[in-house]
Amino acid sequence: MTTTTSRASVQDLAYIAVFAALIIVLAFVSVPVGAAGVPIVLQNAAIVLAGLVLGGRRGFLVAALFLFLGLIGLPVLAGGRTTLAALAGPTVGYLAGYLVSAGVAGFIAYRARPRQRGEQILWFSLAAAVGLLLQYTLGALGLVWRAGLSLTESIVAQGAFLVPDVAKFAIMVVIALGIHAAFPDLLSRRK
Repeated sequence: MTTTTSRASVQDLAYIAVFAALIIVLAFVSVPVGAAGVPIVLQNAAIVLAGLVLGGRRGFLVAALFLFLGLIGLPVLAGGRTTLAALAGPTVGYLAGYLVSAGVAGFIAYRARPRQRGEQILWFSLAAAVGLLLQYTLGALGLVWRAGLSLTESIVAQGAFLVPDVAKFAIMVVIALGIHAAFPDLLSRRK
């Protein structure tokens, strides 16, 4: 392994660890809304931010590391819950959505070229919208499976989250644009 490749691998691991830590810290921000036991959290937006900033592969690995830490018993989710405990609850679909949305959003976002602000706004916005849609879709399926709701009921139950989530995801796009403006070489590394 060359020095450049080794340095890139270490840098990737650092990025992944830092974003996983950020997502875990955001577990402390949780607003209960009473809709099928699913709170408003910042973690779902930070998951997509990881994809927007790091790309599909590294974004997916951030979500995988975050969820793995919860599987081994660390309280990584809102309310101090573990991933293992959440697998039996109504939020199971959202956990699957985290994995998928980080990877897909990152893949879409990294279609933008470095230093092309207009392109980045377009691709990042599309990536965030698709990431949110994937989280909602898999979340709705989880509510059907674990909460016993019909598909229509599970979609309606997510209505309380739509406006806050759109606002959070828009802020994540702005943050990602700022990060890529400060570190344009991130997009150059199409991972």
